[in-house]
Amino acid sequence: MTLRVAIVGGGPAGIYAADILTKSEVDVSVDILERLPAPFGLVRYGVAPDHPRIKEIVKALQRVLAKPQVRLLAGVEFGVDVKLEVLHDFYDAVIVATGAMADRDLGIPGEELSHGAADFVSWYDAHPDVGRSWPLDAPSVAVIGVGNVALDVARVLAKTGDEMLVTDIPAHVYEGLATKTTTDVHVFARRGPAYAKFSPLELRELNHSPNVEVIVHPEGFDVDEQAMAHVASNKQAKMVLSTLSNWVGREPVGKPHRIHLHFAEAPTEILGDETGVTTLRTERTRPTDHGAVEGTGVHTDWDVQAVYRAVGYRSSALPGLPFDERAAVIPNDGGRVLDLDGQPIPGLFVTGWIKRGPVGLIGHTKSDAAETVEHLLADTRPIATDREPADVDAYFAERGVQVSTFEHWERLDAHEVALGEAEGRARVKVADRAEMIRVGRG
Repeated sequence: MTLRVAIVGGGPAGIYAADILTKSEVDVSVDILERLPAPFGLVRYGVAPDHPRIKEIVKALQRVLAKPQVRLLAGVEFGVDVKLEVLHDFYDAVIVATGAMADRDLGIPGEELSHGAADFVSWYDAHPDVGRSWPLDAPSVAVIGVGNVALDVARVLAKTGDEMLVTDIPAHVYEGLATKTTTDVHVFARRGPAYAKFSPLELRELNHSPNVEVIVHPEGFDVDEQAMAHVASNKQAKMVLSTLSNWVGREPVGKPHRIHLHFAEAPTEILGDETGVTTLRTERTRPTDHGAVEGTGVHTDWDVQAVYRAVGYRSSALPGLPFDERAAVIPNDGGRVLDLDGQPIPGLFVTGWIKRGPVGLIGHTKSDAAETVEHLLADTRPIATDREPADVDAYFAERGVQVSTFEHWERLDAHEVALGEAEGRARVKVADRAEMIRVGRG
């Protein structure tokens, strides 16, 4: 008998799980339930538009969705359109792969005045659930964090709208970026340059814009013995430190926009009022043990008019599922979801960032999914009562859920590519949810 599996979440984690399931020796049928009208999750709505090489992964993911054993059911929201107990009627096992889309908090006074990086990324990536406008009237902006998302935010804020027009951004994003008044973006790191989380390629790309100058400030640019030992054992950190060292203290060349990198400065307070941010206050730090830092009591007030938090993504709880609020993951043992007593819940599994936290690159989700699928195949037997795909279709039809299939996505994909061809671009995204559905349905 064919094993029926539902995967909640149509991003890389969920699609990789479907791929591994279909390559197993077990006869499987997989339905991927995705909340948005389009698949691919953070590849479509989390990767910066000016990084098309990363979006190339969509081609591989699309081949999985085209498999005869896999169905895409997009436009279906878990907990709203269907509950967990209903899924168990249709499927022998359920894998949750909803990822992480919320921003982590800083935990400092005035944080409510700041923007979450994830929200800004969703805006410039034309997420259908995000408004069309974004406040871009701050001449000087602070970005807190030293990961690739922080670099993406800083780069998009610093680049001109015309530089971004070669990407897949729709008209409303271009108009916002073309009219922004930002000239200086200050990126702050609590620790020294040896511990920056940038990938070497992302960091070097920061310096490629003809309109953006990268300034690495020498204050706080210290590398002690512990930091050198860390760099010696970490090839990526060594490459990043080498690039930063070449930039520190170099003479400005007069480009109109600037990205400033500040190390050993921990944010302590955001100041402002109902009209917006006026100041970011930081404290100089010094290293202690094992890469940690402590405050020195030396504070600096930075004249900025906007602050972006880019200190990591956070997963969100799902209706009817256990959730560890502190770790922001679904409790699990190798992908087997655990109840409050630490016992595996039959037929329920998890993979991706909601399983292990928002760490690692997209490719790391493959091994993660392989572990989950291995346990699923070892544990699961055909037990669902309503086993036909038509039973699922009838359930959603009765409730008026507008389900978008892989065929609908192919039409939307072709439409966006055609929009891009008309403007000499690879693609122009459709941002409106209703329009996405209309185009998909032809």
